[in-house]
Amino acid sequence: MTQGTTRRNFLKMGAGAASVLPFLRAMPAAAQGSDTMVVVIGETINSLDLHRSGTSRAAYQVGINCYDRLVSFGTKEAIGGGLSYDYSVIEPELAESWAVSEDGKTLTFKLKPEARFWDGRQVTAQDVKWSFDRAVTVGGFPTVQMKAGGLERPDQFEAVDDATFVITLDRPSKLTIPDLAVPVPYIINSVEVQENAAEDDPWGLEYLHTTPAGSGAFKVLRWAPGEQLVYERNDDWAGGPLPALKRVVIREVPSPATRRALVERGDVQMAFGIPDKDAAELADTIDVFSTPVENCIHCLCPNFSFEPFQDANVRKAIAYAIPYEDIFQTAAFGRGLPLYGGEAEIAAGDTQWPRKTQYDTDLDRAKELMAASAYPDGFEVPLSISLDLASWMEPTALLVQEALAKIGITAEIEKIPGANWRTAVLVEKRLPLHLENFGGWLNTPDYYFFWAYKDGHLFNSSNYRNEEMEELVDATLHMPMDDPEWAPMIQRMFEIALDELPRIPLYQPALNVAANGAEGYEFWFHRQLDVRPISVG
Repeated sequence: MTQGTTRRNFLKMGAGAASVLPFLRAMPAAAQGSDTMVVVIGETINSLDLHRSGTSRAAYQVGINCYDRLVSFGTKEAIGGGLSYDYSVIEPELAESWAVSEDGKTLTFKLKPEARFWDGRQVTAQDVKWSFDRAVTVGGFPTVQMKAGGLERPDQFEAVDDATFVITLDRPSKLTIPDLAVPVPYIINSVEVQENAAEDDPWGLEYLHTTPAGSGAFKVLRWAPGEQLVYERNDDWAGGPLPALKRVVIREVPSPATRRALVERGDVQMAFGIPDKDAAELADTIDVFSTPVENCIHCLCPNFSFEPFQDANVRKAIAYAIPYEDIFQTAAFGRGLPLYGGEAEIAAGDTQWPRKTQYDTDLDRAKELMAASAYPDGFEVPLSISLDLASWMEPTALLVQEALAKIGITAEIEKIPGANWRTAVLVEKRLPLHLENFGGWLNTPDYYFFWAYKDGHLFNSSNYRNEEMEELVDATLHMPMDDPEWAPMIQRMFEIALDELPRIPLYQPALNVAANGAEGYEFWFHRQLDVRPISVG
């Protein structure tokens, strides 16, 4: 992670700024006080329940800030300054302590006796079981995420008494305890939800969509979908040190230029997820944190449900036509890491992921492959992007569109509103050709492949299936990485993925955060804002 810090620039707010900040009543963030922070984001929070089908990535932050998990990851200093989560350290959150049986299959957790839900009721092991039962039952993303850690069925979870929760695994897994620290297995006030659930909605999906019921560090004070979300501190939080902030305003501002102007002037204290161009230009004047996202790839995805993309020659032709370096410089401004121009042969023991592919721009080779395909005269296809992610997707799509035209493929760019993007690309998986990114929350390559290359799994937006890949992912997912069979199987997964190309890697992105008056920002693998450790001056 790099951090550029030279000075903070708090400028008085002029008439022009007042017109874009009605939610602040024309008051700069610096005047809000030391216990309030205003953050601008470009993406849409479309639900307050991470377990709900179609919930946007931006909405994950509610699960992080408003709910507790049994455990969390530690914190470490990041290279170049600032903080990062520490995957190698597990710390207590709701769990006071835990023990693992000798065979690795039984995990016993003791809950903190002082932990209370917002309504004052004690957090019990029955709430933990209900919450885990919900996560493994509702289907979609949360259920598959739990499965990655070997958590698949309600009969694996037992509330022995109010303070003791036990997990029984079918087999020991290197991913189980880390999986308990990701946003999904959060603990819900089961009594409150069941009192408000409908007969045809026993898990309270409609209720929690608008009304969180947790024990976390912050409550949701107000939510205006498409506009803003306001957090209010839970002064009785037992999951960690009491946050310095009493109130946090998360404002949705679609325009990158407006978000940049607001944080640059000091009208807000933080702009989360700013474009790479702004990060490069702002680093000399305010705090900018740019962190290459672990286990994450920006990619172009041909959907195998679209007949031309069932032809391997077509997919490889596209891979050779892509102007990778132009995309990396134009869309990423050179931030992050390139993933093209590598060697096709994988050295023994090399399990690095993401990795450079063997593909680079070679139009002659692309034209040869198209001529050898079943579509030598080309075809037409929509190229879909999310308006929420337009800062990198739009320049990338324009460059891809231009390149594909040179090999006979006419791609018409389709812009989909951010609130509808996740449903279209990941739930319905109906986009023939699209840009997408996925970052694996648990930092191993088999975990990435579990999500992105297994049939039916959420981030397999290309509708890809390969029987050998299915078997390899299942075999490696829970296997210790020092098992002598693990590395060869991982390398075989790489070979298949980079030959069949259901996802064409472009580059490894960086997450950029600009801060002007806010301290304590910590990078997390989930790429969402954890407001708990932040303070303002």
